[in-house]
Amino acid sequence: MTATRSVREAVPGRHFSPEDIARVRADTPGCAKVTHFNNAGAALMPRQVVDAATRHLHLEADMGGYEAAAHAAESIEAVYDSAARLLGCHRDEIALVDNATRAWDMAFYGIPFRPGDRVLTSMAEYGSNFIAYLQVAERYGVKVDVIPNDEHGQISVDALRAAVDERVRVISVTHVPTNGGLVNPAAEVGKIAREAGALYLLDACQSVGQLAVDVAEIGCDLLSTTGRKYLRGPRGTGLLYVRRAVVDQLVPPVLDLRAATWTARDRYEMRPDARRFETWEANYAAQLGLGAAIDYALEWGLPRIQTRVTALAETLRRRLAEIPGVRVRDLGAQRCGITTFTVDGAGADQLKSFLAEQGINISVSRTPSTRLDMDDRGLDEVLRASVHYYNTDEEITYLVQALRTYA
Repeated sequence: MTATRSVREAVPGRHFSPEDIARVRADTPGCAKVTHFNNAGAALMPRQVVDAATRHLHLEADMGGYEAAAHAAESIEAVYDSAARLLGCHRDEIALVDNATRAWDMAFYGIPFRPGDRVLTSMAEYGSNFIAYLQVAERYGVKVDVIPNDEHGQISVDALRAAVDERVRVISVTHVPTNGGLVNPAAEVGKIAREAGALYLLDACQSVGQLAVDVAEIGCDLLSTTGRKYLRGPRGTGLLYVRRAVVDQLVPPVLDLRAATWTARDRYEMRPDARRFETWEANYAAQLGLGAAIDYALEWGLPRIQTRVTALAETLRRRLAEIPGVRVRDLGAQRCGITTFTVDGAGADQLKSFLAEQGINISVSRTPSTRLDMDDRGLDEVLRASVHYYNTDEEITYLVQALRTYA
């Protein structure tokens, strides 16, 4: 029987109490050193994550890498159980990979495209994904169609439904774009994909860990995400979800002895589960850190995390909008923990550096990351402040006061 981690039940109630926040911040050493509003880049790790990763590194140093992996085999396997709980799926539908880009690429390039196939995507699509669309279009004669936004600035469900035909091979959408706080209507997209018989690939890199994400409710066939962002895991970790019913339709672009078995001199057999998208060599210390991060999020409860993150972000938007010259740039009927803004007459890099001198971390998003959306809105760059549940109203006030000083 596969071992599972011991995870405490989520704290009762829907909101974080002051005692809860005190505990979260005590678990997060970085909170005492920096005001961190770059959680959509890489969140601050709790000590439980650091401890899980470093314990295994020490084990490798003490007994050897292979021996350490064998010693921790049950704990490593338990990461699949944690990830399945997080996404609401089966453990055999999970692949552990070294980053979200690798997860997304393994899924997308595993689709057997044919000339004339169509890829449908959104205006807010991430740059790396769109480059892959263009490459596949050149390589296989695939047509890439961008679905326009609705009045809220998110993918238009009506336009998507009207665009679907029998040539649509995949609907590929970014759940939360890198350059704003909108949340695309992923479940509505899923219904259309199922009706059309098209594969549905969801880039959830910015959403998993800050939103309650259930693959059954969304209806996606494939989902990619990272460990370093809102899950608060180590860099160099990622997850790929592959629905059981579609595994056999996909051929990973890379196979090795983890993904397949060499059954005869001229034959091999791919694994029948999502681990056909993994490779044999892995950073087990980082994977164990990822497992600890998932367990930590599950302990608090994703609905509770979503409630707090969303409320903090709305407070931040309201406070930013009160500053003369500051323009909040977020779209969407539903918004999340990412807040983007510009400051009249101020360059993004200069302002980011100024805030860094005050011990405040934010990020900058530029046109190449989401070219269609940025071009459409006439933006070259936006400042991005992304909150997490360990952030506080006092930290928001500190950021706002610093921006007022700069302005």
